[in-house]
Amino acid sequence: MTFGEQPAYLRVAGDLRKKIADGSLPPHTRLPSQARIRAEYGVSDTVALEARKVLMAEGLVEGRSGSGTYVRERPVPRRVARSGYRSDGGATPFRQEQADPAARGTWESHSAQAEAGGPVAERLGIRAGERVMCTKYVFRDAGEVMMLSTSWEPLAVTGRTPVMLPEEGPLGGMGVVERMAAIDVVVDNVTEEVGARPGLAEELSALGGVPGHVVLVIQRTYYASGRPVETADVVVPADRYRIAYHLPVK
Repeated sequence: MTFGEQPAYLRVAGDLRKKIADGSLPPHTRLPSQARIRAEYGVSDTVALEARKVLMAEGLVEGRSGSGTYVRERPVPRRVARSGYRSDGGATPFRQEQADPAARGTWESHSAQAEAGGPVAERLGIRAGERVMCTKYVFRDAGEVMMLSTSWEPLAVTGRTPVMLPEEGPLGGMGVVERMAAIDVVVDNVTEEVGARPGLAEELSALGGVPGHVVLVIQRTYYASGRPVETADVVVPADRYRIAYHLPVK
């Protein structure tokens, strides 16, 4: 192989990827067999197998037990709009984030007390092992799971108050800003970091993805006078959604 030349399996994968993109191999079409790839491209079985693995890892094809490998339907990405806190007549933060006005989101949640692990404790500015309220969410749009979230709030802030449980009580589901204001904690800043990584097995199972699919992870933290009062990880399937930020110009 000369300098700059791609390995054979990447060249084969690239050609098949192009055929998928231009419609020569439309969704639900069976990918050429290993024997056909070997004959058409003049490569070994190993190269043909590795090329198929590349396309599978990219989410372009999927294996069907006893049937073969097929081109996947490529969803048109939808937007999840994020623009920080907005007071919107009592609309929940999740409803505000749905960019499509026709969307109707629902969610389910479960809260339980836990000990803050090292990374979470660092984000909250507390000692590892301190008690937090951990809430896990599953968000759906038209019944389809679109987003997962896990949040942590220091019980040193919310413990033994009416807002200790984020989704229960008079302000249940109204978001961090309103809930904290009810106990005289004024949230004045929020930060978000967006990254991408392969989805964990349990995440992809819930989101309907396949092993190797990439997820977007939004690491969000709310602050009150510099003190972190809530931090969360929001997980979104990267092949189905885009994160759209709307930031005011000051």
